[in-house]
Amino acid sequence: QVQLVESGGGLVQAGGSLRLSCAASRRALSSYVMGWFRQAPGKEREFVAAITWNGATTYSADLVKGRFTISSDNAKNTVYLQMNSLKPEDTAVYYCAAGRIMTMHPDSYAYWGQGTQVTVSS
Repeated sequence: QVQLVESGGGLVQAGGSLRLSCAASRRALSSYVMGWFRQAPGKEREFVAAITWNGATTYSADLVKGRFTISSDNAKNTVYLQMNSLKPEDTAVYYCAAGRIMTMHPDSYAYWGQGTQVTVSS
């Protein structure tokens, strides 16, 4: 069983930055793809970014390209999401997930964290 724990969420003003972390419970995630998703109230969960565990390949949604950066630190079993130039529409619960393939579809990810709230004020 894989456990994922997100941290780093909070309240920030528009234009500000936050860095989210996702700590994995075991090192055997080396064959997994790690993804970040978000879900705002009343909306479906949407893809933000994904990375292979070795960091060799990344993919980001168009709506965050140039603002958000996904990265990984294998030694710490941790994946990060650096979020810059935040906008009020980025307000959501952000989830970390682990899956076998790089995809935008949340159903393809087998393991999920509990989520961390990000609120961007205008």
